[in-house]
Amino acid sequence: MTTIPRPTETLARPGTAAGAGSARATASAAAAQPGTWEHAVVNRRPGYSLEAPFYTDPEFYRKDLEAVFLRTWIFAASVAEVPEPGDFVTLDVGRASVIIIRDDDEEIRAHHNVCRHRGARLLMEVSGSVGNIVCGYHQWTYSPEGDLLHAGVQAPGFDRKEFSLRPVHVRVVAGLIFVCLGAEAPGDIDEVAKRIGPYIAPHALERTTVAFQEDIVEVANWKLVMENNRECYHCEAGHPELTCTFFPTYGYRVEEIPARLMPAHDRYLAAEQLLSVNADRNGLLTEAIEELSGRPTGFRIQREALDGAGESYTKDGAAASKKLLGEFDTPVLGRLSLHVQPNTWFHFLGDHVVTFALVPLDVDRTLVRTTWLVHEDAVEGEDYDIPHMTEVWHQTNAQDAVLCERAQLGVSSPAYVPGPYAPHEYQVDEFIAWYLERLRDYGGLEGVAGAGGAGAAGAAAAGAVAGSGVGDSGAEAAS
Repeated sequence: MTTIPRPTETLARPGTAAGAGSARATASAAAAQPGTWEHAVVNRRPGYSLEAPFYTDPEFYRKDLEAVFLRTWIFAASVAEVPEPGDFVTLDVGRASVIIIRDDDEEIRAHHNVCRHRGARLLMEVSGSVGNIVCGYHQWTYSPEGDLLHAGVQAPGFDRKEFSLRPVHVRVVAGLIFVCLGAEAPGDIDEVAKRIGPYIAPHALERTTVAFQEDIVEVANWKLVMENNRECYHCEAGHPELTCTFFPTYGYRVEEIPARLMPAHDRYLAAEQLLSVNADRNGLLTEAIEELSGRPTGFRIQREALDGAGESYTKDGAAASKKLLGEFDTPVLGRLSLHVQPNTWFHFLGDHVVTFALVPLDVDRTLVRTTWLVHEDAVEGEDYDIPHMTEVWHQTNAQDAVLCERAQLGVSSPAYVPGPYAPHEYQVDEFIAWYLERLRDYGGLEGVAGAGGAGAAGAAAAGAVAGSGVGDSGAEAAS
């Protein structure tokens, strides 16, 4: 099977944002005070869920936005959502809003959605198409590239070049659009793109179109949504449609698989053999790369077999679209699953792609956007049927929304105390480890003594993990 080996160099952990000296002393002093955000960050008990304020406190939520969503690379859309020049989508993160637009040279641009005149929001729609970006307040007009074209009558000496839209960091990775709202973006995105791009490229996202998009709001903190996504402990009982094709043994070490799941594991091993043959013939990479913590852009990618017909996320596992993606010669290609911290997961199949994007709305509200992509030549009603294609994930999303709301109600209770992660929930622990790394970096807490923040608990458990799927949540996970 074709694989890409991991690089041999050791990846450095993110540096301290606050520097040293008095800032570190201030952070250390705060960390020593029970009841503070800093104390909670450095004293998290390894291997256990977070303390309640991380899920319920508005001030902790504000820190999440600043430390995570305004400083890291987040998934915004796919290139299929902005196929033509002038096509745009907007993304709101906290009080910030971003325009992602394809310019006249077919390049993907990202701008702050703020007029340079007096600050009015420029585009109010979630998506659409424009010739130029025109402010609805005083009609200042910008090109898709962000250049100010028209500003009416201005004082002598007014220079339009000084009032271009403020750019946002943007990176397109094999058809997936990531943005970073920070003044400086994490520099590891190019290395991540180089490693995951060859896995995704054969699916040819540049030759796909949006078949359907669905938004749901989960009544839960964004971390509970991501935690739910990173494990399949709940899949066997919670997702009857999904487990028609998604093996429920995901995350287990082989020796830990319960007897009742051994028949599923045997099917998985047989399906993996067929997948290996098909993947080699189609030049597809399959080996797992897992670096979920210890770096600014944590990720996991792997291609694994599906149950049933092994072709797609449908109840019988058969392909949902007659038009295969790229140049594939068979639909029996399992699922390529990708997870990127902090807000996204993907499933790339032989016949379609499913993308999931999470956006925090409030301390206990999270938007989950699911998008189904098909071949650009696929015709609805002839090659695919939307209800059939979307059924499994539509049901799974709804089920996860209920589970996450129950979790939010539980962590909001005065009786809640953190509980331990099971060994096959190691990816949840890795997500929390990555999250705490971001908080420590933001708060100048790197190296500050405390009981928590390590996050290698999951790494040891990752060793001999039994195959089958990635977690799930408002839409099953990626990887």
